Amino acid sequence: MKYFPDNYHPVLNGRETERAIKIVKDLFEKELSGALRLSRVTNPLFVPSGSGINDDLNGVERPVRFEVGNMGNMKMEIVQSLAKWKRMALADYGIAEGYGLYTDMNAIRPDDDIDAIHSIYVDQWDWEKVMSPGQRNLDYLKSVVREIYSAIRRTEFLIHETYPQVEPCLPDEITFIHSEDLLEMYPGLSPQDREREAARKHKAIFIIGIGAELADGQSHGGRAPDYDDWSTPTGEGHRGLNGDIIVWDNVRNDSLELSSMGIRVDADSLLRQLEMKMCMDRSGLYWHSRLLKGDFPQTIGGGVGQSRLCMFLLKKAHIGEVQASVWQEEARAEARSLGFSLL
Repeated sequence: MKYFPDNYHPVLNGRETERAIKIVKDLFEKELSGALRLSRVTNPLFVPSGSGINDDLNGVERPVRFEVGNMGNMKMEIVQSLAKWKRMALADYGIAEGYGLYTDMNAIRPDDDIDAIHSIYVDQWDWEKVMSPGQRNLDYLKSVVREIYSAIRRTEFLIHETYPQVEPCLPDEITFIHSEDLLEMYPGLSPQDREREAARKHKAIFIIGIGAELADGQSHGGRAPDYDDWSTPTGEGHRGLNGDIIVWDNVRNDSLELSSMGIRVDADSLLRQLEMKMCMDRSGLYWHSRLLKGDFPQTIGGGVGQSRLCMFLLKKAHIGEVQASVWQEEARAEARSLGFSLL
C-alpha cells in the first residue's frame, strides 16, 4: 500500500512547516471568530459517562473511558467532539443571539481510520452560535457556510503572501449541492465517490442533508440524532439543515472534508430523530432533558479540522506531516524514503 502520491515532494521543509502550522492556526482562528462573532472559551477534555454530553458520532464509536480514583471512581469519557457541550455552554454563559463561542478542541477517537487524512487524534475548532428560531432555514445555513468559506480563502491568501511557493487554489465561491441531488447525478457511485466527482468538478462544495435516508434507502453519511437537524423537510423532496464543506485536494488528487456543521435540533426534530434511530431512551439523559425543557437556545454550529486545514493549505499529502499521532510503520518508512518524517 502506498501512502503518498507518485513524485511527491513537500513544498515546505520540516522547520518551515512547523512555523507555518502556527501561522495557519493563528490566522484562521481570528478570521473565523471575526466572521461569526465568536468568543474563545475553555473546553473540557473529558465529561461524565452517561450524561449524554459526549458526542456519539455515528453511534458505534467507542469513547475512551477511565475512572477518577479520588472521586469515588467516577466514570469519565474523553470527548469525541463538543457538539452538545457547546450548546449547553451557550445557555450557561447567557450568550446573546447573533453571537457565539469557539474552542480549541482535542479529542481521541480510537475507532477512526488511520490513513493519509484520518487519525485517532482529532483537533478542530469547535464553534457554536446562537440564532433565532426564525433562522431555521437553508438560506441562513448557506450564509454561515459562505462566511466560513471566506475565512478559509482569506487564510489561504495570507499563507501565500508569507510563502509564495504555496499556491492558492480555491475558487471564489463555494457550490451548494443537496445529497439527494448528488445521488441523482451519480446513481451508480458510493457517497464518497459522489463527493469526489462533485469536488473534482467544482473544487469547493457544501453537501446539504447528511444523516437522513435518501431515495435509495441509504444515507449519504452517518450523523448522531441529537445535534444536527438532518430530518426537517426543506422542499423539493429534500431534508436536512446540515452538511459538510469539501474541497478538491490537488496534492492527493482527491476530495477532502474540512468541516462538518449544521443547524441544531429543536425539541421536535430531536424527538423525531431519536425515534428514527430507535434510541428514544436517550431523551431522559441530562443533556437531552434540558433541551426538551427549553433550557438551550436555538443554535448553529460545527467543527473545522485544524490538521486537515493545515494539510490542505500547506500542500501536504499526509496528515502526519502536520500532526503528531500514531502512524503505521510502513507510512513512516515511505515518508523517510522521500526525504522527510511524519510527526
